[in-house]
Amino acid sequence: MKLIGVDIGGTFTDLILADVARGAIWTHKVPTTTVDPSIGMVQGVLELCAQAGVAPDAIDQLLHGTTIATNALLEHKGATVGLITNKGYRDIIHIGRHQRPLHYSIMQEIPWQDRPLVQRRYRKVVTERLGPRGQVLTPLDEDEVRQVVRELKQAGVASIAVCLLFSYVNDTHEERVRAIIGEEYPEAFVSTSASIFPQFREFERFTTAAINAFVGPKVQSYVHNLVARLRKAGVGVSPHLMRSNGGVATAEMSAAKPVTLLLSGPAAGVLGGAWAGRLAGRERLITFDVGGTSADIGIVTPRGFVEASARDTWIAGFPVMVPTIDVHTIGAGGGSIAYVDAGGAFRVGPRSAGAQPGPACYGKGGSEPTVTDANMVLGRLDPEFFLGGEMPLLPAQAQAVLAGLAEQLGMDAPAAAAAVLTIINHNMANAIRSRTVQKGHDPRAFALVAFGGAGPLHAVDVARTLGIPEVIIPPFPGITSALGLLTTDLKYDQIKNQFMLNTAPDLARLNADLATLEQSVRAQLLADGLAPAQVGVLRMADCRYVGQGYELRVNIPAGTLDDAALEQVWQSFHEIHASEYGHAFHSNPIELVNLRVVGVGALPKLQHTSVPAAGSVNDAVLKLGASYFAQGGELQQMPTTFYRRDRLPAGASVAGPAVIFQKDSTTVLPPDSVATVDASGSLLIQVGAAQPLAAGQVAAAMA
Repeated sequence: MKLIGVDIGGTFTDLILADVARGAIWTHKVPTTTVDPSIGMVQGVLELCAQAGVAPDAIDQLLHGTTIATNALLEHKGATVGLITNKGYRDIIHIGRHQRPLHYSIMQEIPWQDRPLVQRRYRKVVTERLGPRGQVLTPLDEDEVRQVVRELKQAGVASIAVCLLFSYVNDTHEERVRAIIGEEYPEAFVSTSASIFPQFREFERFTTAAINAFVGPKVQSYVHNLVARLRKAGVGVSPHLMRSNGGVATAEMSAAKPVTLLLSGPAAGVLGGAWAGRLAGRERLITFDVGGTSADIGIVTPRGFVEASARDTWIAGFPVMVPTIDVHTIGAGGGSIAYVDAGGAFRVGPRSAGAQPGPACYGKGGSEPTVTDANMVLGRLDPEFFLGGEMPLLPAQAQAVLAGLAEQLGMDAPAAAAAVLTIINHNMANAIRSRTVQKGHDPRAFALVAFGGAGPLHAVDVARTLGIPEVIIPPFPGITSALGLLTTDLKYDQIKNQFMLNTAPDLARLNADLATLEQSVRAQLLADGLAPAQVGVLRMADCRYVGQGYELRVNIPAGTLDDAALEQVWQSFHEIHASEYGHAFHSNPIELVNLRVVGVGALPKLQHTSVPAAGSVNDAVLKLGASYFAQGGELQQMPTTFYRRDRLPAGASVAGPAVIFQKDSTTVLPPDSVATVDASGSLLIQVGAAQPLAAGQVAAAMA
């Protein structure tokens, strides 16, 4: 079984080919073709196949993470969208809620008003009204629908979002509007709110449907081009695309619901980090993906990936209410710029030098000091071995820009460089606290899985700041997101509103609705070509105490529900609430708001990698040098050993201070830290001065 994973980023496209039976892996990296990323992707696939000696038509599975939808939303370069809704509700997506990004700023930007997804002149209303139980109060005026569709077509609208009140209970009218659009304007991309996000909360539902319509034509065009190019290149399988929920879907399903692709890349990174942690025998993981511009943080517990709640699912300033792995992103990476602001404060990021011009040491015209330049000045990067020696660095350029910053700060260049790293590391540590401590998790009970081009450079210092005792560096940290694609399954979600109290449960209704949802996801997976034995189902409920505004997700036991099974659900909710907020209200009534069913179709996966068992640490030594590290509260230049990672055998141990080079990343081992190569090729780093929790303390921390 031969699998290919492809993760397309803004600068590079990362590829990995795995022969599952042999455990053999080949990796490749090509520049992203920004005009049409499918061009570079297909070229990279062909080059990777040639490198591995595998014919393109021998590939059994191709999985793909993409930023097409993400970039369209972030850059606000989507389709011209029209909206069809009820009379009196055309401005819901403009008004939003009372909550604002910055409550007390009179100059703040409100994204859904400053960058509207649908211009007001393209928001059309029709006569129609359903009641809260889905009953028809006013029939749909089909003549009005035809008229507004013709107006939108005449205006040049390419995509239409259909958002009617209470369609999450009864979608008949929305589907009829879709059918009329198909008759009057068959070329339009249509997005109905009930098919994307069948829940209450009109602002979020309308906005999510509008985002789907906004990015839909661009994603649809990309997917169609990709499938055609792969077929022309002789690749015999259709791609599966990574979705924000941590699963993949067929190309057709992905093109129909592109809003589910918004966190495609970061979700794949969490999967890759979880894979490396699982091979190391660790269940509690913090995934730490640091690239040139941003750092993505995810959490994995024994229950699996942490999924974002309704309060946390915001992308580019818009609420996106689809199932999403909880990934927190901050502007901190190798290209983050260090500067003194107008008020005299020393800051690092979120401004970034990006790929162009990039850090000063790249020699591409960068003139501001960045985190990469700071690592260069401190001797943690080597000009001859960066990117496997394919990209020489210019130390003098880094020294010059850090000297300028140092003059502003009243210190020398190495001290300024160390200060840059201190700030960026604490920024990243604070971001991790927001996903752990503020969510009821003790970071000392976790291992930090660091990857991305810059993650291993900073991981040990960040872990020490948080008291995390262990860092795991996957075998291929720079392409861990691509690797994560090879560890996933097909995954489809279904949801249905309930609004049921634990004091008056309706077991017959619950079991009937669960059966309907299960049948739907099973049918989709079977239609995708999976055998019944490959299909599994997960069931969950969104619950809250009566009067609360948001819900927590609770697992539902398998099988037919009875009173005992429901009692498990209520008790689980109390426990999760106590973990999340520090308390539970056992005497308060609980409201079950939504039922969720996730269909999981098992796919072949990369199970392990292997590294040479022979050799010695001495064989891996590249050179002896010197780097700056903090010791005893002072910055000191220390003798440092530089290693090639691909020559470190399984079982080898390396003590800091040391730097370990590989083509796709660089790992820094400060003093008092020790790295060991495990059987899968991951580096397991014991962090000096970080005290691990004892077994009893771990249980208490996770209770």
